[in-house]
Amino acid sequence: MLPEAKERGYESGRFSFNVAGGRCEACEGAGVKIIEMHFLPDVLVKCDVCHGKRFNKETLEVKYKAKNIADVLNMTVEEAQGLFKEIYQINDILTVLNEVGLGYIKLGQSATTLSGGEAQRIKLSKELARPMARNTVFILDEPTTGLHYEDVKMLLHVLNRLVEKGNTVILIEHNMHVIKTADYIIDMGPEGGVGGGKIIAKGTPEEIADNKKSYTGKYLKDYLK
Repeated sequence: MLPEAKERGYESGRFSFNVAGGRCEACEGAGVKIIEMHFLPDVLVKCDVCHGKRFNKETLEVKYKAKNIADVLNMTVEEAQGLFKEIYQINDILTVLNEVGLGYIKLGQSATTLSGGEAQRIKLSKELARPMARNTVFILDEPTTGLHYEDVKMLLHVLNRLVEKGNTVILIEHNMHVIKTADYIIDMGPEGGVGGGKIIAKGTPEEIADNKKSYTGKYLKDYLK
């Protein structure tokens, strides 16, 4: 807790937009107000009291390195790493988020705006940031969705760290850059939807690439060269 916050008698809940006291009560910490439209979707407008900052004036007066809580929540993970580099408890978590390719998301970003892949990687980051128990199974459904190739490489590095610690990672994935690094592949098909559901091939990437029945193997060959 910052010295200024302690002097004012503030507790940690003061800086949560989910708790009454420090948040803007006009919008209940949402930063926006909902205008109900009878025959159209509801419209969200910026709160005219806090102007989208979510907190009341007194809370925003408390600053860390010239940044108040609204400024911090508006920062990306990558930007926040620089701000909190001296506070290892925070910086360690931010570092893991960046390692899984989430350096661009904002700290105060609504969970409803995240893609499925982003949400999975946040959960993965949570696991990586705490003391890891061995013999844990992680199941991820297409975690590379929307990722640039460089971010995919970062994600693979993190997944390999999990395996090196004695855990098992099971991926449902179509990205060939990921598939070629697998220890073992189960190729389902032959088609998608009702035309699939059967095991076409299983084995190492090299074995899948040599299987003439596997559509995956056909494309995987080029990635193994």
